[in-house]
Amino acid sequence: MFASISNSAMTEVEKILAEAARLPLQDAAYALWRQSARLDTLEGQPMTAEEHAAAAARPMAEIMAKMKHDHDHAEDGRTFGRLKRAHPTAGDADVKTAIIAAVKLDDDCFRYYEEAHGDFGERIERAVELAARKNPGYLQRT
Repeated sequence: MFASISNSAMTEVEKILAEAARLPLQDAAYALWRQSARLDTLEGQPMTAEEHAAAAARPMAEIMAKMKHDHDHAEDGRTFGRLKRAHPTAGDADVKTAIIAAVKLDDDCFRYYEEAHGDFGERIERAVELAARKNPGYLQRT
């Protein structure tokens, strides 16, 4: 499965998954969701010049629709497999529920972030505090 991934990339993938394995399921789901773009890059197959040109020619509306679909159905995407690798004994329904909750927490963090109020750090702390109140059950450090 990972034959084409370089050793350094594999090491980073393994490190991210090992860190997630040490967390409770819900926190691991959030950690892996937040790392999904990095993991996609590390685990992805290099594109040929033709594939890159075809991807670049796709209409923006199509790209945005795919991104929205991937977000709205994250529990059926690559994060599911990653979370199962980090928590192999977790049931599929629990894994999916944890991913759905993680995406909601992430969305709420961004939703509560206000561009114009306070300094950058205060705005982040406020957004996370409000999101955490709305989405209980995560570790403080998450």
